[in-house]
Amino acid sequence: MKNLFAKIAAAGLFMLAPVIAQAAEGYSTANVNMRAGPSTRYPAVAVIPAGSSVEIRGCLSDLNWCDVEFYGGRGWVSGQYVQVLYQQRRIYVGPQYYRPLGIPVIRFSVDNYWDRYYRNRDFYRERDRWSRGPDYYYRDRDNRDRDNRDRDWRDRDQDGRDLDRNWRDRDRNRDGDRDSRNRDRDWRNRDRDQDGRNDNRRDDRRDGDRRPDRRDFDCRPGDPSCNQ
Repeated sequence: MKNLFAKIAAAGLFMLAPVIAQAAEGYSTANVNMRAGPSTRYPAVAVIPAGSSVEIRGCLSDLNWCDVEFYGGRGWVSGQYVQVLYQQRRIYVGPQYYRPLGIPVIRFSVDNYWDRYYRNRDFYRERDRWSRGPDYYYRDRDNRDRDNRDRDWRDRDQDGRDLDRNWRDRDRNRDGDRDSRNRDRDWRNRDRDQDGRNDNRRDDRRDGDRRPDRRDFDCRPGDPSCNQ
């Protein structure tokens, strides 16, 4: 029975050994951005100074990008900026060295990775767009920017049309006020002319009703009307 337990324990240790070895120590060869995904189009989460030590947690099989840990933070760095110690010399990380160095081949998923490490980051709010890939995200962003610019131009054109309409209405109102003033002036002139004609008629009636005075006529000698 003891031998059975010993064999089980040994088998368990044998199975755990690859897991323990599933990481490799690397060194950054330049000041490099650690990003939120395996592409230079993903957001940068930190800058790893040249010569800094990083823990390589895994790399992609189809892209030379590796998931690394740096001072407790996690992110992705291109293998062309990371070197590892292999057979007493430093080499750049590449797929041919994954197995000898104990680096696992992994996959990348925005949903799982970002849920685990980037919940407190601003870009996490756009996780659904980023989950379709950085190309889709930037294409969608460019489309949104273009739509916003088009909407701004439409609003600007509408503002211009509204301003033109306001000026036309103002000119129309000014013309209407001018016409109204002209009509008022015409009516005042017409009333003034009518008052003048009425005054002339009153004067004519007054002259017709006034009886002639004797002094209005010249009496000729011998005219009997002169003796009245």
